Amino acid sequence: MNVENPKGLKPGEARTPGQSTREVIERDPIQPPAAVYDTSYKFIGDADISYDRYIDRDFYDQEMEKMWAKVWQWACREEHIPNSGDQYVYEVGTYSILICRTEASEVKAYFNSCLHRGTQLRPTDFEGTGENFRCPYHGWTWSLDGELIDQPCDWDFPHAKPEDFSLPEVQVGLWGGFVFINMDPDCQPLEEYLEVLPDHFSQFFPLERRYIEVHLRRTLPCNWKAAAEAFIEAYHVRETHRDGMWDSNAATNAEYDLYGDHVNRFIHTRGYPTPTWPEPETDQDIADAMAARIAEAEKLRLELGEKYNFDMSSYSECEMLDSIEYFCFPNMFLFPGLSLPMIYRFRPNGDDVDSCWFDLMFLRPLNEDEEHPEPPECVHLDVDQVYATVPNMDQMLATIYEQDTSNMEAQQKGFKASKKRGQTLANFQEVRVRQLHKTLDKYLEG
Repeated sequence: MNVENPKGLKPGEARTPGQSTREVIERDPIQPPAAVYDTSYKFIGDADISYDRYIDRDFYDQEMEKMWAKVWQWACREEHIPNSGDQYVYEVGTYSILICRTEASEVKAYFNSCLHRGTQLRPTDFEGTGENFRCPYHGWTWSLDGELIDQPCDWDFPHAKPEDFSLPEVQVGLWGGFVFINMDPDCQPLEEYLEVLPDHFSQFFPLERRYIEVHLRRTLPCNWKAAAEAFIEAYHVRETHRDGMWDSNAATNAEYDLYGDHVNRFIHTRGYPTPTWPEPETDQDIADAMAARIAEAEKLRLELGEKYNFDMSSYSECEMLDSIEYFCFPNMFLFPGLSLPMIYRFRPNGDDVDSCWFDLMFLRPLNEDEEHPEPPECVHLDVDQVYATVPNMDQMLATIYEQDTSNMEAQQKGFKASKKRGQTLANFQEVRVRQLHKTLDKYLEG
């Protein structure tokens, strides 16, 4: 029920009762990196978000041309291409990008298309090695540096000189052990695009010193934005995860921060038991809740430390427990914590407006003397296959992901069935959803 605001708060200023995320974390005995306290919320509007943005073919085509072709996006990890000759194909929508490590150990990327008659040089999902790129159709061949080195029957191509037929390059950037690509030759440097991410993540256990424990890709029956939005707010936790597997009070008390066009964040605490609202918490309630949280963090330090042969004794309760989730536009989610070591990515599934790919990795820490192991093969799940079947998958998180993505098909159908033609978002808890669309509009408007 809507109620009048007796405090006269401005839009976006209202908060749920109980301890805030910051108040809980400030009581922790081991304090987290300073980045955790870098708060940056602002009210950015309350207009509805049109459903046409999720179902309209023309809108999808504009996204592909004006946004996906202009943004930095994570393509793979460096451990996917550790050696000279290693190659990896990344695809988003109708675009296909071929990434490689050259003989000089430089990472390069090219449009995955033969300059003769357009055939893909490497197939979808290719991950392997080779001395060159040889077209399977007519045998035109390029070096790892993109130079045309074999043009069968070159006597018949006086109009196609090898020096004019080098593979068009795609911009490449490296950060945190990830390989990023950008199809826009005039794009801003990756370091600028990432805004606060390099500074903030320099204060946590480094992403480049983590290895891939789990890698999966599941097809979801919804537009890529609807899927991303399911993970960008914690407002859904009270209903979607109502079985108690997730801390619902902490989710509604989550903190939301906007750092720029490309980067935002939420933090919600875990291990802090639900208070008996609407009665206010007493000092004893708070003390009991903090004791439970501290004990849970210590339990995880011991269990995960033993499992991964890694000393976690110095890491804060926040890093051990809390859901600290950064988003990098348009589709990358990063968690710096140690018990929730996830990386997400959502991207269009080929040319289909109504489906997308959900990529998920778990990144576990490496000790100083450990080398990156060979990454596991990505497990592909269709719409009806379940997360729990993936090797090394955390079974509790598998259940949570099933709950998260169970709403996707119904929402996509609801977009089309609704008489009301747009989403009405919360001012605070869904501000990151609105920020995604505001940044998307900036790209569509050029």
